Amino acid sequence: MQFSFRTDLAIETKEAYKKALSVDMPGVTAEDETIDNVKITRVKVETPEGAENIGKPIGNYITLDVPQIKEDEPEINEKIYMVLARELRKLIGENKDKSVLVVGLGNWNVTPDALGPKVISYVEVTRHILEYAPEYVNRPLRSVSAISPGVLGTTGMETGEVIKGVVDKIKPDLVIAIDALASRRLERISTTIQIADTGINPGSGIGNKRMAISQETLGVPVIAIGVPTVVDAATMANDTIELMLENIDKIGSQNGTDYDRIKQMSQEDKYALIKEVLNPYVGDLVVTPKEIDAIITSVSDVVSQGINHALHNDQL
Repeated sequence: MQFSFRTDLAIETKEAYKKALSVDMPGVTAEDETIDNVKITRVKVETPEGAENIGKPIGNYITLDVPQIKEDEPEINEKIYMVLARELRKLIGENKDKSVLVVGLGNWNVTPDALGPKVISYVEVTRHILEYAPEYVNRPLRSVSAISPGVLGTTGMETGEVIKGVVDKIKPDLVIAIDALASRRLERISTTIQIADTGINPGSGIGNKRMAISQETLGVPVIAIGVPTVVDAATMANDTIELMLENIDKIGSQNGTDYDRIKQMSQEDKYALIKEVLNPYVGDLVVTPKEIDAIITSVSDVVSQGINHALHNDQL
């Protein structure tokens, strides 16, 4: 049973499954931990059944809930990116002989989609120094290179094809891909960071079908880091109806067959109905906050610092 609402977050699919069926998802386990006021949820998809239920490949999905990131305070941001760095380091490993290619997915010219390229501008790249000026290196450094390959609409090439060409040429041991995600809840925009060791399908959360960026397509392990920047309009409308029904219950106005019919509809059926109504007027509309420029700037700094510390800091 796979839920069809648009989200890139494994935790949201698992939450919806449990809410709908009131049971845990078979083949999927989860654990929670809080460090420095950062809630960490580790979801592990263990079986093919779990992968089918959650709509995501077998692997690990780590979610950091960081609503305090909106305050954009240096001390708070430091705690967040250090937690991010430690979670990343667990997946990357301690071996600094392994080289890493960091890939910033997305479109520079569309602010909600500019997270990946923005992060790349802050990543500490070292491959050129280690190759051409090793005498200037005074501490152990991992070989790190970075690329922002653009999008199909501006390059005429599949992003995955560009990355595959670079991987085949420089042969990194690991790829870290950063991308903007879609969520099903407005409150998760910029306040959730997801790490996955299964790669990424760019644009999947908003219905675009692009070449997967994964170990299967590139030949090397891929860690994906994503932050939600948009919400599907139909999902928001669905949540609004849920709230409306809850409030109707409270005020005792639930008499009538129309109300009963709506209340008995499943979440998927309500979503499909709303999407059918909205589509002729607004198409596949997604929504992003008006302050998205500031959000992208702040979050990209946190994510890039997390990556830099995970790759180069020996004191985690």
